Amino acid sequence: MAAPARTGRDRQRYEDNLRLVSGCIPYRVVEEEEEEERRTAKRVEVLMVTSPNRDDLVFPKGGWEDDETVEEAACREALEEAGVRGMLSEKSIGTWEFRSKSSSQEGCGSPVGGCKGHMFTLEVTEELDAWAEQDHRDRRWLTVKEAFELCRYEWMRQALLKFVVSLDATVRREALHGFAELPHGAAPDLGIGTSSSGSKNHCAVPVSWLVVPVEREGLV
Repeated sequence: MAAPARTGRDRQRYEDNLRLVSGCIPYRVVEEEEEEERRTAKRVEVLMVTSPNRDDLVFPKGGWEDDETVEEAACREALEEAGVRGMLSEKSIGTWEFRSKSSSQEGCGSPVGGCKGHMFTLEVTEELDAWAEQDHRDRRWLTVKEAFELCRYEWMRQALLKFVVSLDATVRREALHGFAELPHGAAPDLGIGTSSSGSKNHCAVPVSWLVVPVEREGLV
């Protein structure tokens, strides 16, 4: 039986009237054979979970409490919300500030309704059949392109792009597959160009991709 999720705000950390949040982008690398090209491709998939009482998908995240490190909080939230364990990145991929529409729906509960979220990446090594919030959340494995299209908020898209930047170059190339086919105006500036050999280069990451240390986002 899964351990219950933490509740309440007694141990919640705050900074400058912002509730401190920790989360992660869980991912896995799946090898698959591509018969037409006669090669083995490494497909990158990320895990998102549904929000209680809302029709959207998010990455696991939640309050960072005063009896744990920010890394421990990220791992705990991944376990409670998505039922996964794995290897957390040594450093965060970024920090974002955002607000919540309601303190009762994944709200921040701070005096000004704001959150400051630290996001990591988590390479999933174990996916549990039962977890604390399974009655309130569903989980979905998605390609990076699918996840980018489903992210409801800009800060989530920025975190996803930072995740891609953090990947090994070979895996990153596979993660970016399909971005060029997004509708005009929907795709980020991926720096997809043409090499001297005429083949597309999906690994170029322009400076415009990188996110400033703290991004401020509107309602979440």
